Amino acid sequence: MESGSIPMWQPLCLFNLLGFVVAASLLGLTQMIRSTVQPWVIRRVESNTPLILQIQKSHHRYLDSFFSALCCLVSVPFYTGFLPLLFWSGHSRLGRQMTLLMAFCDYVGNSIKDAVSAPRPSCPPVRRVTATEDEEDNAMEYGLPSSHALNTVCLSGYLLHYVLKTYGHEMDGFSVLIGFSLVFSLVFLVSMGRIYLGMHSFIDVVAGITMGLLVLAFWLMVHGKIDNFITSGQNVTSFWAGLSFLLFFAYPTPEVPTPSFEYHTSFIGVAFGAVSGIQQTYMMFHTEDVPRIFSPELSLLVFSGRILTGIPTILVAKFCSKALAKWLLPVICNTLGIPIKSSCYITALKESDYSKNKSDNKQIGYLQRTISSLPHKTYDVDTGIRFLQYAGLAWSAVDLVPYIFTLLKF
Repeated sequence: MESGSIPMWQPLCLFNLLGFVVAASLLGLTQMIRSTVQPWVIRRVESNTPLILQIQKSHHRYLDSFFSALCCLVSVPFYTGFLPLLFWSGHSRLGRQMTLLMAFCDYVGNSIKDAVSAPRPSCPPVRRVTATEDEEDNAMEYGLPSSHALNTVCLSGYLLHYVLKTYGHEMDGFSVLIGFSLVFSLVFLVSMGRIYLGMHSFIDVVAGITMGLLVLAFWLMVHGKIDNFITSGQNVTSFWAGLSFLLFFAYPTPEVPTPSFEYHTSFIGVAFGAVSGIQQTYMMFHTEDVPRIFSPELSLLVFSGRILTGIPTILVAKFCSKALAKWLLPVICNTLGIPIKSSCYITALKESDYSKNKSDNKQIGYLQRTISSLPHKTYDVDTGIRFLQYAGLAWSAVDLVPYIFTLLKF
């Protein structure tokens, strides 16, 4: 294959996804799924309420703290902070696979949540414990499936797979048994914790575990091909940009807006930033030959220096990406005549103000007339801002920060 050529499967994949988006919209696929599945799930949630109340009779402040802390350790914010450490510790292959798997899990789980739009257990009578602001946001989402259960199955399962594949020849049967026992115990405790805290019913947790096993089995079949494409494929960044764009439109519309769409937007941005950065700097920073933690070249002291340098750097990159996106995206949309609004990031940008300004614009160009002929819809510019700020964060973690490490001889 010639350098720079576009493999045929890439446009076919994007065209098929576009066709699915159009067909799903015309056929009302989300409404069909919801009308079929939602009533059945609601009945299961209501029938599970007595069992949840029975479990919560044993409530204690120590159990509240334990399960709240455990759920924080397997939450999306935790993984957002944990994943860069895998790249900086020399486990780049594990880092990129866990990052993409997390984005995939988040998209699948939240898509099903918003497609079904099934409620969480009713509170009251169920006692709901939300110890953190993140948990309060989670409580605003729909229930089925449990994202914590799904993510725990996939990520702990893949981590076990990686350890067995990398270090399995050094492990005996008892060590392997310990590994499986730890994964099983973690999944069980997280699942029970979600029920104990009143965040999910049994059907939500069972659906989360089942979906997690299916996603993990699928990922183990394709992760090698995906990794080869990211590290040595052609047209990687452009294809991933097109895929990310179409995934926004493929996402189902919930009955009522929830934070789920914001979460998946963030991780789609993380995946795009990581892929684009790794694709450009793979041979410099991300091969299997880079030093790993606890080796003579990467001691614990040096790794600590990497953390102290890297964390502030990626936070600054995220802040700068957000500021740039807040300035640039409205300018581009206004130039193209795309109607936009902002729900939180740009308080001065109101839909009514934009519509007034647009109606006052008498002369428009050809591109603007073309866009204005499309079905009228006001787009939330916050989606693009959120995508770009998390893309900037991930890009800095795999590209900018490793370059700084080389300058500082870390």
